[in-house]
Amino acid sequence: MASNKKTPSTDGAGSVLSSMSGPSDSNAPHSLGADNDVSRALLQKTAASQQLAAAMAVNPKEDGQYGEAARAPVEGVHVAAGEPLATASTTGETIPSPKTGDGQPALGENARNASLDGARSDDSGCVLTTNQGVPVGDNQNSLKAGLRGPTLMEDFILREKLTHFDHERIPERVVHARGSAAHGYFECYKEQSKLTRAAPFAKAGKRTPVFVRFSTVAGERGSTDTARDVRGFAVKFYTDEGNWDLVGNNIPVFFIQDSMKFPDLVHAVKPEPHNGMPQAASAHDTFWDFASLSPEITHMLMWAMSDRAIPRSYRMMQGFGVHTFRLVNAKGQSVFCKFHWSPMAGTHSLVWDEAVKISGADSDFHRRDLWEAIECGAYPEYELSFQVFTEAQAEAFPFDVLDPTKLIPEELVPLVPVGKMVLNRNPDNFFAETEQVAFCTAHIVPGIDFSNDPLLQGRIHSYMDTQITRLGGANFHEIPINSPLAPVHNNQRDGIHRQAINRGRVAYEPNSLAGGCPFQAGAKGFNSFPASAEGDKVRGKPEKFAEHYAQARLFWISQTAVEQDHIVHAFRFELSKVQTVAIRQRIVAMLRNVDDSLAQRLADGLGLALPPVMPRASLQPLPAYPPSPALSLFFRPGKTGIHTLRVAILVGPGSDGAQVRNIYASLLADGAVPRLVGSQLGKVDTSGGVPLDVEISLEAGPSVLFDAVVLPDGQGAVQQLGSDANALDFLRLQYRHCKPMLAIGAGKDLLDKAGVPVTLPDGKPDPAIIVAPAGDVVKAVAAFKKALAAHRTFARETDPPRV
Repeated sequence: MASNKKTPSTDGAGSVLSSMSGPSDSNAPHSLGADNDVSRALLQKTAASQQLAAAMAVNPKEDGQYGEAARAPVEGVHVAAGEPLATASTTGETIPSPKTGDGQPALGENARNASLDGARSDDSGCVLTTNQGVPVGDNQNSLKAGLRGPTLMEDFILREKLTHFDHERIPERVVHARGSAAHGYFECYKEQSKLTRAAPFAKAGKRTPVFVRFSTVAGERGSTDTARDVRGFAVKFYTDEGNWDLVGNNIPVFFIQDSMKFPDLVHAVKPEPHNGMPQAASAHDTFWDFASLSPEITHMLMWAMSDRAIPRSYRMMQGFGVHTFRLVNAKGQSVFCKFHWSPMAGTHSLVWDEAVKISGADSDFHRRDLWEAIECGAYPEYELSFQVFTEAQAEAFPFDVLDPTKLIPEELVPLVPVGKMVLNRNPDNFFAETEQVAFCTAHIVPGIDFSNDPLLQGRIHSYMDTQITRLGGANFHEIPINSPLAPVHNNQRDGIHRQAINRGRVAYEPNSLAGGCPFQAGAKGFNSFPASAEGDKVRGKPEKFAEHYAQARLFWISQTAVEQDHIVHAFRFELSKVQTVAIRQRIVAMLRNVDDSLAQRLADGLGLALPPVMPRASLQPLPAYPPSPALSLFFRPGKTGIHTLRVAILVGPGSDGAQVRNIYASLLADGAVPRLVGSQLGKVDTSGGVPLDVEISLEAGPSVLFDAVVLPDGQGAVQQLGSDANALDFLRLQYRHCKPMLAIGAGKDLLDKAGVPVTLPDGKPDPAIIVAPAGDVVKAVAAFKKALAAHRTFARETDPPRV
C-alpha cells in the first residue's frame, strides 16, 4: 500500500459523500475513489457551491436599508451561478424518467407539461416577485408612515408574504407522519402474463417509474428516525394504465385483524392524551394495556420487539404488502398473491443502545443515510417477489390467508422473483414530493385486485379519506407527484384546488354533445374479479382467526440465539417503562402461549412470579410449524459488501499521514465512506510531514454514526486521543455495539486505554478486532474489510455489557 503521488488526492472525499460537517479547508478532493458520471457531478457540485457562496463574502448593500437611503431601494445583490449544479437540489437532477422528466433543469422557467418538469421552478437570474408576478422593489422592510411610523395596512407585499407563511403547513399524516422518499424505477425480469395483466409485469425488461416513501408509524413528523417502530414501505408505480400503490410495511403481519380496531390501536400507541407523552414510543401503559387485552397482537409483538423494528437503514430492510391480494390475467383467471421486497444490501439492524444514542446524535439518521447513498450513486436496490397460491391451497393452510396477523412461511409457498426496483434520484423538494405524495391502497390497476381481508377492506376507504383532509380536497391527484403518467379523462369537475381546465360543455355520461366521450373501456379497462360472496350480515371473524400463537412461536423458534436475546431485552425494556403491574403480568401470561422460556426470562427480568398461562380463544391444538430460517435477519446478508458503510479513522497530531491516506483510499475504492475524525476541526500535523484535515469532530460525529473504526499508527496521536474522553467513549461504544475495529501499531494502545479487550467473553480472539504492526497494513485492512462486510460480531455481546 505504498503511496503513489500520481494518484489524484482523495483527501476529504468522505465529506463530499456525506451531508454533515466537513474539513475547515474548502478545497475539494480531486477524486472520490471512482471515476464515473455521479462522482464527477458530485465533485463539480461541491466545488461550484463553495465557489458560489465564496463570491458573496458580505452583503454590500446592507447599509441601504437604513435612514434616507432606504427611500430609494436598489437592486438586490446577486451573482451568476455559472454552473447549474451549484444551485441544484440534487446531483441526480439530470437522471431522466417518464415521471421526473428529461432531467434538464429549465433555469429561470416554470413551464408545464406531462412530467414533473412541468412543475419545477428555478429562480436563476430572476427578479423577486409577488405571487401575482409583480416585481418586489424592497424585500427588507415593511411599508411605514415615516421611518419610525406604523406599518401601513395597504402593504399587500407584506400581507401576502406573512399570510402564505402562516399557512405553509398542512395536517400531518395520523400515522406514517415521519417519512423519507426517492424516485426510481421497477424493471421486470420476465413476462408474467400467465399470472397477471398488470402493466409493470407485461414484458421482460420493461421499466416503470416509481416513487417510494419509507416511514415510521407512531411518531409525529418531527420525531426521531430510529425509534422502535414498524416502518412503512410504500411504492407508487406510475404505470401506463394508471397509478398502482403498493402500500406496505417492513414487517409482513399486522397488529390487528379488522380495520374496526385500527383507531383503537393508534390511540393506544400514540402519546397518552392526558400528558402528550411519550413521543414515537410504544413503551407506555396505554399501548401495553391494549396489547395485553388483544391476543391477536401476539405475532406482531414478536416482530416489533425484534431487531426488525430498529433497521440499520431503509436500504437494509425488507418490505411486504402484508395483505393477500389477487392477481388477475387477461382471461379473467385469478390466483392469490403476497408481495415481498428484499434489499440487495441485506437485512441489517441497529442494536437498541445504539438506536437510542443515534436519536440524540442525529435524529435524521435514516433520512440522511438514504439521501447520501442516492446522491453518491450507491443506488438502493430491492428485488420484488411473488408468493403465489390458489384458493384451494389457501383452504388447506392451517391459518386463514385473509388474517393479516398471519404470514405464509416461505417453505410452504416459495418466493418467485419477478423484478427489481432501483432508487436513483432524490426528490427536488421535500414538501412538494415527499410530504404531498398520497398513497392509497385503493389505487390498483387492471391485473391487481383485492381479497376480503377485513383490514385491507377498511384501508381502501381510510387512505383515500385521510388524503382529502390532508391535501385540501378531492383534487389531490392533480398535485404533480400524485398525477399519473397515464392520460386522465373523466367527468369529475370542480372542487378545491382544481388545476385542469376542461374544454367543452359536457360533464356527464352518456352524452351525445361530446360524441359520447369519454367512453368506458369495457373489457380492456379495470373490472373487479367476480369472486362469489354469500352469507348473512354479521359482525365477527372466521374461526381460524381465533388462533393467535402458533405463528408467534414460529417466529421465536426461527430466530438465532442472539436475536432471541434481543427480543427478551426489548420486552423487558418496554414493560419496565409500564407503571401498571397488572399489565406486565398479562403480557407475560400471554407470552406463555408462545414459549415458556421466553415468558420465564421476561418474568425474571421484571421481578415477577410466572403467572398462569392466558386462556386461548381457540381450543383447537396449535398448528406445529418447523423453524423458518427466512424469518431471521441473518438469512439475507446482502450482496453489496462494505459499500456505503461509514468508517471513522481517528487522527491526531503525529498520526502516520501516509498510512492514513492509504487506508482511506483503500476503503474508498471498495465503496465504503471513510472520514477523518478528531478532537476538533482543523489540520493536524503528521509523522509524514503532510498535514491531515479533520473532516468531523468527535462531538459532531460520535461513535453511533459509524459502522467501524480505524486507529492508525502514531504515538503522538495516541497520546492526544488517549487524554480525550470523547475518543475513549467512541471506542467503548464501537466495542459495545459489536462493530469492527482496526488498530495499527501504536493504535493498539488506545484500545488498552479505553479498556477494550481483544478477546471474546469466552477467551477466544475477537474476529472483528484486528490488531497489526505498522508493517502489516495490507493484510490487516483486508481482514478489517471482511469483518466490516459482516456488519457486527455479536459474539462479544453480554448482558449487561462488560465495557
